Amino acid sequence: MQYALPPAAAGAPPWWSRLLARLSRAGSGAGATPVRERRPRVVDPPPGPYGSGPAPTPTLTELYRARRLDMVRLALFLVDDLPTAEDVVQDAFAAVCRAYGTSLAGLADPGAYLHTAVVNAARSVLRRRRTARAYVPPHQGAGAPVDEGLLLAEEHRHVLDALGELTRRQREVLVLRYWSELTEAQIAHTLGLSRGTVKSTASRALDALEKKLEAVR
Repeated sequence: MQYALPPAAAGAPPWWSRLLARLSRAGSGAGATPVRERRPRVVDPPPGPYGSGPAPTPTLTELYRARRLDMVRLALFLVDDLPTAEDVVQDAFAAVCRAYGTSLAGLADPGAYLHTAVVNAARSVLRRRRTARAYVPPHQGAGAPVDEGLLLAEEHRHVLDALGELTRRQREVLVLRYWSELTEAQIAHTLGLSRGTVKSTASRALDALEKKLEAVR
């Protein structure tokens, strides 16, 4: 018996609807898996990991105002803790500033660099957590962030919990694909992987996510 995914709640973010629809298609029919799923071909942008052509380089302040909220939400799905996610984004912007200054004049693609900086900062947080937990007895973590309802409906919490049980790479790939809506080439650039690795990781991650959801039916 297949796991019945809840319907997308009114006002739910579009990316959740896409992910739930993807999982529903993967779980329909005997033996169906995300690996064999036929899907429209994604056409990657022209040369340059993110851009489709020359564009004015924003200042650090402009980049912060335009992308901070998106980056906090991205970090939240990687570290599952809003205060820590905010710290991760602050660290990422600080890293951008240290490397390129406030004008960002020498940075060809600020958006791509920022995604990579956020992912790297989140990885550092997770490494520190693993080290701390090796010495501190496990305890009940804090509840969901107060404003998490702005990101997804409560009935989708079990999907987020299952997402958190994936490997770090699987989680990063799915979050970048379905939340940030990056192409395979952009994800490969952000994570330092090949496109083939990104594609196979996404397929395995969707398969693992489906099985975890079936286990809690």
